[in-house]
Amino acid sequence: MPFMTVQFDQLQTGDRAKVSGFRNVPESYRNRLMSLGLTPGTPFLVQHRAPLGDPVAILVRGFRLSLRVHEAEGMTVERL
Repeated sequence: MPFMTVQFDQLQTGDRAKVSGFRNVPESYRNRLMSLGLTPGTPFLVQHRAPLGDPVAILVRGFRLSLRVHEAEGMTVERL
């Protein structure tokens, strides 16, 4: 079964995905996301969405990371 590439904001609580890359992201911000552990190929689990949908808490590399949707909009992901 092929993986489906989606935008980060399309993921729902309980979805598993992996980072597939970055698009239209300034290099400095891409480096920041990567320093937080969001490197291409890294799997993560969407743990929680705030009541209004933002921020989103994900479990990545054994720790919980909260991201604003607009911060992660340039990250492309594959739903697993």
